[in-house]
Amino acid sequence: MMKDDGELEALREKVRLVTADIVRDVHKRMDLAREIGEIKGRLGIDVRDEKVEQEVRNSVLALADDIGMNREFMLRLLNILLEESESLQAKRRPQVQKQTHLTIFMKARQLEAAGRNIIHMEVGEPDYAPPALVGDSLSDSFARGKYHYTDTRGTMELRQAIAKQAKVHEEQLIVTPGGRFGVFSAIVSLLRPGQEIIVIEPAWPAYRECADFAGVRTKVLKTRLEDKWAPDIRHLEEMITPTTKMIVLNYPNNPTGKILDNATMDRIVSLAKDNDLFLLSDEVYADYAFAREFHGVLEYGYENSIMISSFSKRYAMTGFRVGYAISSKEIISKMTRVQAIGITSVAEPMQYAALAALGEDHLENVKTMKSRLDFVTRKLRELSLNFVQPDGAMYVYPKIPNMDDVTLVERMLEKGVAVAPGSGFGESYKHFIRISACQPEKQLAKGLEVMAAVIKERS
Repeated sequence: MMKDDGELEALREKVRLVTADIVRDVHKRMDLAREIGEIKGRLGIDVRDEKVEQEVRNSVLALADDIGMNREFMLRLLNILLEESESLQAKRRPQVQKQTHLTIFMKARQLEAAGRNIIHMEVGEPDYAPPALVGDSLSDSFARGKYHYTDTRGTMELRQAIAKQAKVHEEQLIVTPGGRFGVFSAIVSLLRPGQEIIVIEPAWPAYRECADFAGVRTKVLKTRLEDKWAPDIRHLEEMITPTTKMIVLNYPNNPTGKILDNATMDRIVSLAKDNDLFLLSDEVYADYAFAREFHGVLEYGYENSIMISSFSKRYAMTGFRVGYAISSKEIISKMTRVQAIGITSVAEPMQYAALAALGEDHLENVKTMKSRLDFVTRKLRELSLNFVQPDGAMYVYPKIPNMDDVTLVERMLEKGVAVAPGSGFGESYKHFIRISACQPEKQLAKGLEVMAAVIKERS
């Protein structure tokens, strides 16, 4: 026994020494990363270089194969090092606050508090009211004493009602505080630091934000206006590595309104199946599909898919913060643990409000939004702006001439109109803006007149 103890301690000492060597080498790597960041800053080069990153990844994989190391573990370790290197390099740059639809919304609110009138075309918040029964349900919940903790997954009544509509079992469903927390809990519960997700941009920025919080690396598949925002599936396939664990879909898309055709959706689902990837599908705008039929991820019966939805857009209940996720029982169980730690449950009165809304007809809301989008696109054509006619959702994403998005957005806000900068949905889209059609046509017309005047004066 004494001999074994001596051998064990000797091995532990070797581990300590090797660990110290690793720490010193990581420190050297970080010093080199700082120097590279300084040079990039002087040359005006982006911090992230995907071509160089891929070259490093290939060399690490070759080394892993040569020495018999697990490829996925090596890539996870590399991703952690890359994230830290990029963070160090970014800190060497002048810190400028990134402008998004939310930062512009907050600025607009501050101006309103100071007495200014603002036309809100920056956020996806419908101006029409929720169904009347929603208001009645809130007072009824109080009268019935329905204001307590609930099952973390949501009340049985609401889960069963949603499950019946979706044609799934209630155990496959969790009620979340808005769609955003559904996205967050899926990423946090299913992925580990150093793993990767693939996001198709332009896209709602919450996917990257949630991944960053969890230490998960985001790889971006960029789409182009010239391709009508269609993703290159061959490129998507090439982006998948052993550490890639999830593809995120956002259709109908925020901000472009794009809906994938059936063939493209089929290929993405097949890629997810072939590579055993989670498929996170944000379908909050599924009810607002106009130009083509929308087929959600649940129709494919893929057990590793997670569908996210919400009452915010369909029933204009943004402030109620009620969303839901549908997946396999195993995945919902993991998401439930995250929600239990974070919030316990969605407020019970809000769940009963959602239950009241669920039986109401939302088709008038859809017709209203379609009419407003058609109005906005007609006006944009009169201005000769380049954009793709949205298939659905609540937005138009035009390209703007002769200036960057933040310049236009800030100038318009000075004149009382708030729109969202395109770069908030992907750094490559600095010459786009997102226009929300969630206001009456009279307000939209005024806002577009201001935009036309600003574009004219800048050109």
